[in-house]
Amino acid sequence: MPPFDFKEIQDKLSHSLRPWQRSFQFWVRAVDIYTGYKAFQVRVSFVKDVQKQEAMWEQQHELAAQKIYAMCSELGGFFLKIAQIVGKPDLAPAAWVRRLVTLCDQAPATPFEAVQLVLERELGRSIGDIFESFDVNPLGSASIAQVHRARFRGDNSDVVVKVQHPGVQDLMMTDIRNVQAFAYYLQKTDIMFDLLSVTKEMEKQIGYEFDFKREGDAMERIRQFLYKNNKKYPVVVPRLLHDMVTRKVLVMEYIDGTPILNLGDEIAKRGINPGGKIAAAAKQ
Repeated sequence: MPPFDFKEIQDKLSHSLRPWQRSFQFWVRAVDIYTGYKAFQVRVSFVKDVQKQEAMWEQQHELAAQKIYAMCSELGGFFLKIAQIVGKPDLAPAAWVRRLVTLCDQAPATPFEAVQLVLERELGRSIGDIFESFDVNPLGSASIAQVHRARFRGDNSDVVVKVQHPGVQDLMMTDIRNVQAFAYYLQKTDIMFDLLSVTKEMEKQIGYEFDFKREGDAMERIRQFLYKNNKKYPVVVPRLLHDMVTRKVLVMEYIDGTPILNLGDEIAKRGINPGGKIAAAAKQ
């Protein structure tokens, strides 16, 4: 009789309990944010001065923004995607936008050992056989995947390797179900808007993002379209390495650049007049 592998049993138990743990964490935080707003509505109703009301609302939005930021950054998964969607000026209070916009590429990174397993399983070869160098620390990590800089054997140019976080699809489906239940409650009690349909559309669209082959096809179509139709103001789209694209791995050429959220800082660093033509072109 083979000996028990207690670590394997512990890992399986932890994996099976993870959806329940995440659901509990979400509902505790969501209820806290919701009841905070409901209690605030009662308090602010006793204030007659409009300017004071506006100041109080701003403070409440700031407090809620901190809690939403903490929930999205700590839970990750679908909540990071929500932060990216909701963190827009036309969809949320300004205080929320200021906090949530910083979460675009700050998802917790998956340990390299787990990334290596996904990569080697998808490509059918070891990292050492394919790459001459492979940066262990990712260039960035988002809700569905993270990207690493690497170099093929016998090649002088760098590539970017996008690897899907292991187990992220199941995790996101749990998150989506919880958000849909909360959205259904809100539209029945507080908001005269079909939030549930919005979350169902989000579920449909996000489902596409787990297939990197689909993403690769879209990148190639966009690259060809921009090359043909946008020659006056060229936009560079990374070139795909088609034999290195699977559902969970996508390899493309490395292009050095500035993240769009850092564009203002980069313009100032280079001494470019923020009101000049170059800055205006960058904004455009």
